[in-house]
Amino acid sequence: MIKFLKNFLWKIFNKEKYSDLKRNESINQKIDNYNSDVLNKIELFRTKLESEKILNFVHSGHLGDLIYSLPIIQEISKKSQCNFYVNINKKMDKPYGNKPSGNVLLNKKTANMLLPLLRKQKYINEAEIYSNQKIDIDLDFFRETQISVNFHSIRWYSHLVGVPIDMNKKYLEVEESKLFKNKIVIVRSQRYRNIFINYKFLESLKDVVCIGLKDEFDDLKRDIKNLEFYDCKDFLEMAEIIKSSKFFIGNQTFAYSLAEGLKTKRLLENCPEFPLVFPNGENAFDFFHQIHFEKYFNKLNN
Repeated sequence: MIKFLKNFLWKIFNKEKYSDLKRNESINQKIDNYNSDVLNKIELFRTKLESEKILNFVHSGHLGDLIYSLPIIQEISKKSQCNFYVNINKKMDKPYGNKPSGNVLLNKKTANMLLPLLRKQKYINEAEIYSNQKIDIDLDFFRETQISVNFHSIRWYSHLVGVPIDMNKKYLEVEESKLFKNKIVIVRSQRYRNIFINYKFLESLKDVVCIGLKDEFDDLKRDIKNLEFYDCKDFLEMAEIIKSSKFFIGNQTFAYSLAEGLKTKRLLENCPEFPLVFPNGENAFDFFHQIHFEKYFNKLNN
């Protein structure tokens, strides 16, 4: 009661003191939650990495988040056999907009489109839909560590398990698609767009194909008159098309995560409000401004 009264008086007569008090309470609460909910899990991951020769990983999506976890699997696979399980139908905690999986992070249809690509990676021993297998490392836990996710996506998982990675290295291997050799490939989702960017300078561009959703194609077609549309049968085929392309253009989409993993030539339309993806390696550029978009496009298109 005395504490309550003291806080009440500070709130009225000493707002600076009251603000400091609330700030300290928030910090102490975060530390308590970290010590009780996070630290033990991080220590468990460390123990598993040091003691187990076969490791089972699980991830629920989103698709791009899942792909950005692969570099850490690739690195860990140098010492341990790695199995990867895709957890489906995990409900989203907030609306996500126009998303093929609806109100879940990944549905079964989307997971089945992803599995052929995962199974193609030599560092993954087994890739399946999660069905109560014993899990050693839950890659979804990056969302619960009380660390802001507003930084480089690939590094989420490096900090989760305490394993450094070289982000300049490829982490996806696929064959090329001869049908799309030397075409410029574009995917521009409705989410994570840069409102200061437009594609109108590409109006007369030829040999350019959209491999995103049909409504994304229809939107881009207003600016790029010769744009073609291709509906990929699965995400392995999507990766093969991106690998064979002259270069890839996209915003912070799943398709861009494939281009990043393949280290194909690529341009990233970065989102000013939520920049958490950045190119790593040669022949890769991100842009926030139209003049830089056109500059980098001309550089890769020569």
